[in-house]
Amino acid sequence: MPAYNEADCICKSILEVKRQFSRVCADYEVIVVDDGSGDGTRRLVENLPYDDIKLVSYKRNEGKGFAFRQGFSRATGEFTFLVDSDAEIMANELLDYLEVLQTTDIAIGSKRHPLSKVRTPIVRRFLSLGFNVLERLLTGVKATDTQAGFKGMRSLVAYRVMPLITAKRFSFDLEFLAVASLLGYRVKELPVSIDLRALSGIGRVSRMFVDLLGIAYRLRILRWYQRNIETMSNCYDPMIRW
Repeated sequence: MPAYNEADCICKSILEVKRQFSRVCADYEVIVVDDGSGDGTRRLVENLPYDDIKLVSYKRNEGKGFAFRQGFSRATGEFTFLVDSDAEIMANELLDYLEVLQTTDIAIGSKRHPLSKVRTPIVRRFLSLGFNVLERLLTGVKATDTQAGFKGMRSLVAYRVMPLITAKRFSFDLEFLAVASLLGYRVKELPVSIDLRALSGIGRVSRMFVDLLGIAYRLRILRWYQRNIETMSNCYDPMIRW
């Protein structure tokens, strides 16, 4: 759970995650990554009376992609889930994700799944749809929604994908799926419950567009990902972590 200045909701979000996972799995851990928060997020997590919560913290805000990388380096389970720390996006039925991961590699929440429950401003829906069209045109990623903040994966998949990730911030989700697609991993979309009240700022939208162009350039022009995948395949050992 990457968290940046989430003091208002982090405890509630952690409890919701624990509630969902405890219903379907007895052996799990919650890794909260305090991404340079300045509002006391870290202190609140430290004071929670649970042994199954790990806290990763550092002083400078680096972004969602960087935070996931730091958190994943401490993960020990067979499956890894990426969950937003504001609890605005959660699985409709977590058990469905776990069942899907028995036969596929990555399970992602999609606000465009016909069974998803979505409450979000019309403007945000329009921007999201437009960005997804650009993603599919420029990168070839087939997912109908790369940005929904609930994703599950086999941890071995993340071990292979993470060394090729360059994005530190919000384009991390897209780059992860683009690299996973190049590696031939199977992706399944599942329903989520989404309650997004705020609009995305123009600065964030602009940064995501610039990052999208960068991913497309490395993918289509430089073929940077393909060349590095080929190099990795010659020395890959599934027992070695990135």
